[in-house]
Amino acid sequence: MPNQRRLSIHSDLSREFEEKHLDIVIKTSLSGATRRRSKISRFLDAISGFAVKDASASTIHSTSTIRSLLLFVRYSMSLSFILGYRLLRVLDFSEAILDFIPRELTLLLHLRFLAFTYWDSEQKLMLPPSISKLQNLQTLIIRLYASEALVLPFQMWKLPQLRHLVFSKRTILSVPLAVRTVLENLQTLCGVKNFRFTSKAIEMIPNLKKLKVSYVGLSRENWQEYCLQNLIRLHQLETLNFTFEPISWCWQDTFPVIFDLPPNLKKLTLSGCNIPWQHVVIIGVLPNLEVLKLRNSAFIGREWECTEGEFPRLKYLLMEGLNLERWLVENSHFPCLVRLIIKACWKLEEIPCEIGDIPTLQLIEVGPGSKSAADSVVLIHDEQRSLGNDLLHVRIHS
Repeated sequence: MPNQRRLSIHSDLSREFEEKHLDIVIKTSLSGATRRRSKISRFLDAISGFAVKDASASTIHSTSTIRSLLLFVRYSMSLSFILGYRLLRVLDFSEAILDFIPRELTLLLHLRFLAFTYWDSEQKLMLPPSISKLQNLQTLIIRLYASEALVLPFQMWKLPQLRHLVFSKRTILSVPLAVRTVLENLQTLCGVKNFRFTSKAIEMIPNLKKLKVSYVGLSRENWQEYCLQNLIRLHQLETLNFTFEPISWCWQDTFPVIFDLPPNLKKLTLSGCNIPWQHVVIIGVLPNLEVLKLRNSAFIGREWECTEGEFPRLKYLLMEGLNLERWLVENSHFPCLVRLIIKACWKLEEIPCEIGDIPTLQLIEVGPGSKSAADSVVLIHDEQRSLGNDLLHVRIHS
């Protein structure tokens, strides 16, 4: 199994649950056992490899009151033993390898936090409809090492306590016509594929704060079905990651629809959208935007001419894999910019010298790409040093 880094949100959410619900952490392995106490209540028994293999019925009975369980194992295993832990609230076995999704999970009616990893198999990957029995579930995290997309049942919408849905790969989540539940607590929805933002869908996720969505293998003709114009109705949305991968790639094929974004956005990532630069105003007018990442032809065209008054609070700007040639900027633009990162912009002629005059700017980082752009960064740095500006740093990676 490849040694891949966990999703950062997985670590953050796991840590949050540990701090709130756990008292003792025990790791059992060949090297022995270690314990540590945290500040607040509850009990965690983190069992790895041999401890799980050797667990007897008496052991399970003696630990049946455990509320939280973490499994650190690196092999395929059966999870039938978890039936002895009916009071579990936190179950994290994302380090284990599952060839199928065990139905035993849906019998843990007290679960609030569930994380697991699914490995590719010949079976169709689909959560069982009985997932709706987990009425206390707040966080569901699934890592996928599978070629097929994960399909979520309509019953997912019947989990009223859900706060975080996180998937490492594209997952299909459809909005049913019959279900009337409103997921008022849902704050995070990451890793969904070809999601339709119908009026009904918007009504069911009114308090969403973080969204990561991709659109893959679609033709231009049916784009209206995905109702992206409704994104502006997600009034609580603060973080949006949007990826577009058309069915047949063409650098000249522009994004089929232009849509407005919710004004509360603070972090925005766009990838593969092929939006002409003249429409950059749709994000430039966002009053609270602080982080902007433009990747893989998010915008296309030879020239980006910035406009006065746009990006009033932007602190972090990443441009990666753009075909931009000329970037026209004044020192009054980007008044709050702190970090500028440019990678793989092979056609960019230079980084404007006016960038160096932005008083808040602390770092310009240039990755592999245009040599002339990298050279211009050196000139900017030298000029600022001559003016007594020691706060600006540059990094150039060849």
